[in-house]
Amino acid sequence: MEPLAQDEILDIVDEEDRVVGQAPRHRVYAERLRHRAAFVLVRDPAGRVFVHRRTARKLVFPSRYDMFVGGVLGTGETYDEAARREAAEELGVPTLPAPTPLFRFLYETPEHTWWSAVYEVRCDVPVHPQPEEVDWYAFLAEDELRRRIDEDEWPWVPDGFEAYRRLRASP
Repeated sequence: MEPLAQDEILDIVDEEDRVVGQAPRHRVYAERLRHRAAFVLVRDPAGRVFVHRRTARKLVFPSRYDMFVGGVLGTGETYDEAARREAAEELGVPTLPAPTPLFRFLYETPEHTWWSAVYEVRCDVPVHPQPEEVDWYAFLAEDELRRRIDEDEWPWVPDGFEAYRRLRASP
């Protein structure tokens, strides 16, 4: 039997992203232990970005909008492995190509802290997002996505918003 997401064991990392221990996911969030996450920006053949609203059941940032798919790394998992696994699972596309790594950054707030690896991938086939993860989705043109962000139309996940801000600011 597969463990519940809250019981999944995650690597705990230090400020240099070195593994210093392990703990169950529920303890990681409750005690604000630094861990790792992978974010994947997904584009369709027209260059539009996959945007979705997370389900209300999510442990972190429920019912918020995100322009990335992804999630936390399991114990011993690499960023590359997690990016591919999470994107394929959330999109329902098992044949998704390996996402391209773009950059990493440390996301820290009073409530959360994790090292974040940001990727991009092109998805040329129809997506079938997991209903446990995604309440709504669409592929949005870049200008429409920026408009929705600028007009503060939707409540965005703050870590994805920060990753997108950094992506837009990079040369």
